[in-house]
Amino acid sequence: MSTTSRRRSRRMDLRTTPEERHLIDRAVEACSTDLTDFVISHACEAAQRVLADRDNFALDTAALEEWSRMNARPARDLPGVRQVLQRPSPFIE
Repeated sequence: MSTTSRRRSRRMDLRTTPEERHLIDRAVEACSTDLTDFVISHACEAAQRVLADRDNFALDTAALEEWSRMNARPARDLPGVRQVLQRPSPFIE
């Protein structure tokens, strides 16, 4: 996602400690960019990492075949699990 190709129209205010701001300013300078581009690009990268395994589930061919094989197996009867699920919920009054 290119952060510089779009016109930015929304404002985001952040509060930092002096130490956090100094660290961020040093990183901005090291990257030869401006604060907005630095913060937006890194926040977007972090957001993509957080959402990656929630939005996409990608497997290579071998892993997909193994996944399909495991999901094709019949369900096993697990008496202990069945007993737990048949107990009354402690959260219902």
